[in-house]
Amino acid sequence: MTLAFDNLSTGSRVAGAMGLIELLKPSKMAAAAAPVAAAAPPLEDGKPLIDMRNVSKTFGNVKALQDLQVEIRPGELVTVVGPSGCGKSTLFNILAGLEEPDPGNVLRYRGQSSMASDLLGHVSFMPQRDLLLPWRNVIDNAILALEVEGMSRAQARKQALEMLPEFGLAGFENQYPNQLSGGMRQRVALMRTFLFKRDLMLLDEPFGALDALTRTMMQRWLLDVWQKHKRTVLFITHDVDEAIFLGDRVLVMTARPGRVKLEQVVELPRPRKPDIVTSPEFIALKKTLLEAIEEESMKSFMVAGH
Repeated sequence: MTLAFDNLSTGSRVAGAMGLIELLKPSKMAAAAAPVAAAAPPLEDGKPLIDMRNVSKTFGNVKALQDLQVEIRPGELVTVVGPSGCGKSTLFNILAGLEEPDPGNVLRYRGQSSMASDLLGHVSFMPQRDLLLPWRNVIDNAILALEVEGMSRAQARKQALEMLPEFGLAGFENQYPNQLSGGMRQRVALMRTFLFKRDLMLLDEPFGALDALTRTMMQRWLLDVWQKHKRTVLFITHDVDEAIFLGDRVLVMTARPGRVKLEQVVELPRPRKPDIVTSPEFIALKKTLLEAIEEESMKSFMVAGH
């Protein structure tokens, strides 16, 4: 279950935020590889940014992923849905460079064979909670990743100030997290993720703790920002409507051990208007996805012994 940030103890908030700082710090291997990545030529048209083949991951006696196949092309917004415990977070941890898959996998980044650890520092990652540092105001929370990279605070603030209006935060730069609504805190966290300019953005249920109305508004806002910047995004959600409304493709994962059960292309026009969710095309896609998810959820339910 996703917990609202306000429900966490102060100690948990600080620990989580400090953990985020560690995630932003590039490893020695990633730091050494950074100049190569910066000089990498543009990908050929149609070539995937990330190509994962036969990816499995085992934790003790538990196989979280098995023979996972995923391709993500530059500029795509791909959403991921599936039953609880299907390995979505494990997939993200591999792509963030935090976990290595089991031997025998194929992982290619920008056409090059890679270890998962090679991706550390090359991928921006927003976890479920905003993890804003309570002692930093909006502008200084937004520039955290830039500072960790070594940019001066003055230069980082200049970049962030120019982006504030786009994220609906103009005039709030000196406010602290406890003075912001849940939706505004998420916008600060997303701004921090966008400022950490990387080829791939991983968004792990960023709107899961918001009320329904705020969540809907955040989805529309995210699409506007994504269409302007054309970042490549992999987005985890438990909300099928959200997956369809945002995604170019929806990946439905199986019950554990997770793999892709269904890859559904979303051929709905962009930009997407709010009323598209009531269109026959949207409803037909939702029916297909719900049937696939329900089948896998029942498998998880039976395995759990219910």
